[in-house]
Amino acid sequence: MNMNRRQMLIGSSALLASSYIAPALAQEPRLRMLFWGNQVRGDRTYKVIELFGEKTGIPMTAEFLAFGDYWPKLATQTAGGGAPDVVQMDGAGRYITEYANRGGIAPLDAFVGNELDFSDFDQDQLDAGKVNGKLYAVSLGSNAFGMIVNTEVFAAANVDIPGPNTTLDDLYDIGEAFKSAGISQTVTDDRSGSWAGLENWLRQQGKALYTADGALGFDEADMTGWLSLWKGYRDAGICVAADVQAMADGPATSPLITGQSASMAEFSNLLLAHQVLTTSPLILTNFPRIALDAPGGYYRRPSMFFSISENSAHKAEAARFINFFVNDVEANKILCAERGIPASAHVREGIADTLDETTKAAVAYVGGLGPLLSPPPPQSPSGGGEINEALLSAASQEVAFDTRSPEDAATGFIAAAKEALQRAR
Repeated sequence: MNMNRRQMLIGSSALLASSYIAPALAQEPRLRMLFWGNQVRGDRTYKVIELFGEKTGIPMTAEFLAFGDYWPKLATQTAGGGAPDVVQMDGAGRYITEYANRGGIAPLDAFVGNELDFSDFDQDQLDAGKVNGKLYAVSLGSNAFGMIVNTEVFAAANVDIPGPNTTLDDLYDIGEAFKSAGISQTVTDDRSGSWAGLENWLRQQGKALYTADGALGFDEADMTGWLSLWKGYRDAGICVAADVQAMADGPATSPLITGQSASMAEFSNLLLAHQVLTTSPLILTNFPRIALDAPGGYYRRPSMFFSISENSAHKAEAARFINFFVNDVEANKILCAERGIPASAHVREGIADTLDETTKAAVAYVGGLGPLLSPPPPQSPSGGGEINEALLSAASQEVAFDTRSPEDAATGFIAAAKEALQRAR
């Protein structure tokens, strides 16, 4: 295996990790798992691990961390040969390619039809976990980019909730209505550092984050336009100030939950994670378009995946756990589609009546995007994780804190992104 810590380490934050040890129902094998998420996800996942142990006799330990803490820890453990058997991979695919190409995760094709049953899996979700034609990751649920909105704030301002006929320019008018009504919140948080926001904006213009051959799908002019869009919002008080956005690290500290913005652009499976933190009713809608005749830029994507570490001594048992996680109806009643809409048709049918209203709303949102959907993008290349998480965030903050102009930051970003892709090859 050829993987070092620098190659794989992306992002940083400082939040608590939580671990769980299932009852020892058997001596061997003892599986280990590492995943990211909040306490809600952790609690549900641990219950499923316990259920798996009860049904199979296979004991398992697990640990979860914040998203930013997860990747450095996984990189360190993988480089040292001590990665857990089951690891969570990001839904954008930006880490799957890197870990697959560098021997960090194992191909799963040999388990399909045996330990892994995909007989009623959505094909697009199955294909999304492939690298160079081999299956390396199993989708844990699908979601879509969108806008989470606090309906109470918009009602207080007597403003309609943004929808398919709302453009990015309309946010200025909404901002003026907020000010006239004495609303203290901004219209939205600052999504200039969001790879998903940038991707949606690019796709509305027929472009992409990455091309099929692993190059950047946009140029310096595009990046300047993106950073300038958000500088305009920031200067007009449409989105939150730089210091407010810099404090956001997960749902609990997002401007939407701390009462500083009335909406935020985020993935549909995170609606529940935000709703449990506030008594204000939240809904999902699409993020505004650049123009009414522009495509929506949306696609249905896996929220995240499970993969098996290449150095796992219990790959078959790990595959059994993944299969249980995505195919067992009882397990998915515990999970409540928190990681996205299940890819298994019989699981979707089996849990439909048990979902809470918030989760049903997320399912309805993804299912109702219709004309705003377009074909999914190619798999992100090696180096995509660094670009999406580190370089884009840095460029966003440079402009937000007025240390660089949008033009200058865009020049630096494109040069650094091309270097990252070249280095990762």
